[in-house]
Amino acid sequence: MTHPILIVGAGIAGLWTALKAAPSPVMLLTGAPLGHGSSTGWAQGGVAAALGPDDSAALHAQDTVMAGAGLVDETAAMVLASAGASEVRALYDLGAGFERTTDGGWALSREAAHSVARVARMKGDQAGAGILQTLIEAVRAADHIDIRDGWRAEALLPDLEDGCAGVLARDPDGALHRLEAQHTVLATGSIGGLYAVTTTPWTSQGQAMVMAAELGAVIRDPEFVQFHPTAIDIGRDPAPLATEALRGDGAILVDRKGRRFMPEVHELAELAPRDVVARAVHAQNLSGKGAFLDASDAIGAAFPDHFPAVFKACMSGGIDPRTDLIPVAPAAHYHMGGIETDLDGSTGVAGLWAGGECACTGVHGANRLASNSLLDGLVFGHRAADAIKAAPARAVSAEKAEAPPALPDDALQSLRAAISAQAGVIRDGAGLSQLISLIDALQALHGPAPALIAARFLAVGALQREESRGGHSRTDFPARSVLAQPTRLRLDDLSNASLTPRQAGAA
Repeated sequence: MTHPILIVGAGIAGLWTALKAAPSPVMLLTGAPLGHGSSTGWAQGGVAAALGPDDSAALHAQDTVMAGAGLVDETAAMVLASAGASEVRALYDLGAGFERTTDGGWALSREAAHSVARVARMKGDQAGAGILQTLIEAVRAADHIDIRDGWRAEALLPDLEDGCAGVLARDPDGALHRLEAQHTVLATGSIGGLYAVTTTPWTSQGQAMVMAAELGAVIRDPEFVQFHPTAIDIGRDPAPLATEALRGDGAILVDRKGRRFMPEVHELAELAPRDVVARAVHAQNLSGKGAFLDASDAIGAAFPDHFPAVFKACMSGGIDPRTDLIPVAPAAHYHMGGIETDLDGSTGVAGLWAGGECACTGVHGANRLASNSLLDGLVFGHRAADAIKAAPARAVSAEKAEAPPALPDDALQSLRAAISAQAGVIRDGAGLSQLISLIDALQALHGPAPALIAARFLAVGALQREESRGGHSRTDFPARSVLAQPTRLRLDDLSNASLTPRQAGAA
């Protein structure tokens, strides 16, 4: 049987694409049980959209471009911003509980690098969980969607003629199934799980990026990882998050003596772009002075009601955020790079589409604007669904495919530690070369596991980009190049991975 549409991943991008694909039949593979294993449910701030009277799509697009450090595709930014308000309204009409004001307007938060308050929120830090629950209820009620709970994609099925013919999937009992499809959509999230300190599910290790590359897709800007500056530093894996909305509401960053340090770093202080704040927090912790979020005056007694998720996380670690300083550290949070697509989600590989965090339209550039991530899943998920419905039918005939080797846990933990150390907030050529050598050694022992290939894309992209820009900061190349160029890598390009930085050349 050939399915019309097969969607891999059940975060905001996968679920919204599935809903908007109606009435076309959709098979949805969830990986983890529906509602688990998705970064969407952990998103705290909300959805950025031009909903306020002092806002516009043009201003939102302008802020997106400014935050992206010279690499944002301006057309993509305008597409994202122009559709934002309608997508939020559609979610609200579906039942998502965005806060409203007494006069019927939208209750909006301001976050870093936004010119105005623009982030539609739910009870302070509950937006991701609320949106995910709303989407799950809608998907379960949709007659056109066949949910395969706990089915994990292992590999894509190559088509005998050209492109993608579906997915090799493993069911919850461990059996493998060949699921042929005219159109396959990858929406499996980030590479954050490759880092030892991350705010994303540790299982998100760039699998979609690797599967797409194996069929010839281009991987764009894999080196650009956003580090959230205020992960709560209590030794958890994944690390709980102290939402940026806290700083938008007046919380400040201080050292262990209570002295603010951000005003000396950037004119916007705590509301500077995330890459700036992350580097400052990282430097504070390295110096021994420490980095802490002080919300005692700005939030205080209102914490349990206004930011319940952050309050619960802090209290579980023995910190009362109403009165105590919250220890914070940067953590891998969002991947700006991924599978290169056009503005409709097409990868350029026939029958293969991508959306959400595993895709890269260029809309986030080198540094994503806060709370544009959920909007990305909505806008480009909707556009992909429309494009797939309008695409001509494909006759597919799948070739054989095999499940890739798995990386043993001890090897995975070694890899995660090395990536955090060598491809983290601060990088240099020597460290990145060491990381590639470790990847070589692990691959010689364990074979081409997807985590190793994804890590290689990250390391090679970072090694070749001999400048500092956005989320990519190198001590040996601290200046930003005059010419802003995206990185584009195919699987074959990784063969030069063992070259020294200067031999590899600039991106």
